[in-house]
Amino acid sequence: TMRLQAPQFQALFTPGLRSVAELFEKKNYELRIAGGAVRDLLSGVTPQDIDFATTATPAEMKEMFTAAGVRLINNKGEKHGTITARLHEQNFEITTLRIDVVTDGRHAEVEFTTDWHKDAERRDLTVNSMFLGLDGTLYDFFNGYEDLKSKKIRFVGKAAERIQEDYLRILRYFRFYGRIAEEPGDHESNTLQAIKENAKGLAGISGERIWVELKKILLGNHVNHLIQLMYELDIAQYIGLPLDGNLEEFARVTKHIQNLSPKPMTVLTSLFKGKDDVTNLDLRLKISKEEKNLGLFLVKHRQELTKAPGPEPLRPYQDFVMDSREAHTNSRILELLKYQGEEQLLKEMQEWTVPSFPVSGHDLRKMGVSSGKEIGTALQQLREEWKKSGYHMDKEELLSCLKKL
Repeated sequence: TMRLQAPQFQALFTPGLRSVAELFEKKNYELRIAGGAVRDLLSGVTPQDIDFATTATPAEMKEMFTAAGVRLINNKGEKHGTITARLHEQNFEITTLRIDVVTDGRHAEVEFTTDWHKDAERRDLTVNSMFLGLDGTLYDFFNGYEDLKSKKIRFVGKAAERIQEDYLRILRYFRFYGRIAEEPGDHESNTLQAIKENAKGLAGISGERIWVELKKILLGNHVNHLIQLMYELDIAQYIGLPLDGNLEEFARVTKHIQNLSPKPMTVLTSLFKGKDDVTNLDLRLKISKEEKNLGLFLVKHRQELTKAPGPEPLRPYQDFVMDSREAHTNSRILELLKYQGEEQLLKEMQEWTVPSFPVSGHDLRKMGVSSGKEIGTALQQLREEWKKSGYHMDKEELLSCLKKL
């Protein structure tokens, strides 16, 4: 058996975890780290959050924690067997081993077990099905560690069975492929076959759950390969993507954009031919208002709002921001530059601060312009002069300009 001694693993042993471990040991309940955290630790990554699995039932855990005076945080996980305890300013999510009794492709009814193998069996992918004892012992029933080392993404057991338990696993397959696999196209043909045959099941999954997975796929590796594959396997239509997505544009945009930290919506918009595609995506996935507006903005401006020839390539973008005077415009322009692959201009635009117009109505009154209408007209003319100067003219220059006008 393998024993993990990595510094990332040692670092988990906070005062909170030591106290939790002691309580379980005293009662002879087994406690292990489960799932994604094990995968991260074996990859040399510090896990973001840690799930624990145990042979103790929720009732036994409640009794044990309550007797020890430990605060339990009430979240709705209990009917799935999850108890959340808070010790030393840290939350511990601990779930009883379980078997899925009935599944409908969205949720499962579970029954508790003390059999680690049976719990591993109902997890989605081999790399997510491992456990790690607190002494560092790895418990790996489905060769997850081998798959992780050879960067293979495989379902636990039969792909079709795992998918039919929860159709969202199709997208989880793509997401982890984009995170772990080295090369595009390294799939087992029977896995792809199972995905294709079950793609329709995604129609019954809520838009919110799909969008969470899709966003992670869009920011991962091999995104062009994975989205093309979604079209080949007939998945696209069930998750709100346009039937005739612009795959050439998608390939072109994703080539440069990954290194520019784009928003998921910026990447996705390259598939879209027009604003209806954004609207349809929103109907299916219930994206946020901000995401929808970004998509509409990019579809509308990606072609005509481009850099200027000559010494001031950024000017069209700066003018757009200055003319719009809206709070979000600046960040949308940055996404547009990422979309266009303009790395250098993006850097310059990020460093540019929106200048403020130096002249006010007050200044004009001091110069003897009295009527509100005249002040308005004069300010507008001065704004135009200021814009022509590349926003460089200061108050003095502008006011002397007014005298000429």
